[in-house]
Amino acid sequence: MRNIIVLLVILICTTSFAQNSTEAKDLLDEVTAKVKSYDNISIDFKYVLNNSEENISQETRGNVVMQGDKYIINILGITRIYDGKTLYSISPEDEEVTISSENTEDENTITPSEMLSFYENGYNYSMDIIQNVNGRKIQYVKLQPIDSNTEMKYVLLGIDIKTKHIYKLIEIGSNDTKTTLTVNSFKTNEPLSKTLFIFDEKKYKDYYINKID
Repeated sequence: MRNIIVLLVILICTTSFAQNSTEAKDLLDEVTAKVKSYDNISIDFKYVLNNSEENISQETRGNVVMQGDKYIINILGITRIYDGKTLYSISPEDEEVTISSENTEDENTITPSEMLSFYENGYNYSMDIIQNVNGRKIQYVKLQPIDSNTEMKYVLLGIDIKTKHIYKLIEIGSNDTKTTLTVNSFKTNEPLSKTLFIFDEKKYKDYYINKID
């Protein structure tokens, strides 16, 4: 009897996943289309990292402006400017600028420019819970990496059903580290300075310049 119940549960879950995956894909496609329709996106967010086993708990706020592949992000006292080819990490505390090509070797890293569309490749997905957040309906989609060797167990993507904007991203690592990114402010097509994504070395003439090949 127990084996029959287990098989029924597997069958129900599999059927549900098959039905939900199409619905989830349609929702994600709507989000992608909405994101790609904007010339630029400005986001203020809260970032929380928790690992109970290692007794690690970290919370901070940050902001990012994205335009195509370019972005400028401020978090943990460091400014990172990516002009589409080169990444500049500016640390006022250390008076140091690190210049490098963007790190594309770590496939598990979700960069700012990918944050709103990273799910397009490499994941299986299904519909998850719906939450009511201050009158907003947030539909969660669960994404599980196709690659079983990844350090990421799964991602929950919270999507505002009305605006089709991403409200929250929850990443659970293989070591049970939980990373949560909550969008506090989402603005689009803002007037941007032409020099926003250009690193001006003259402003940091007293900084140590660390160039990484």
